[in-house]
Amino acid sequence: MSEDIFDRKMLEALVCPQTRGTLSYDAEAQELVSKSANLAYPIRDGIPVMLVDEARTLD
Repeated sequence: MSEDIFDRKMLEALVCPQTRGTLSYDAEAQELVSKSANLAYPIRDGIPVMLVDEARTLD
């Protein structure tokens, strides 16, 4: 199984639920990063978890 299992085309359709800003994909951490919200949303089993409560704050 490939480690990079997130569909990059999906990234174009997703926005940060808190700021409605764009997201970038961190393949190593398997996260979608919102620089505007300073949050990283996890990707679990290829599915982005777009809940602010599940996101981690960026350092």
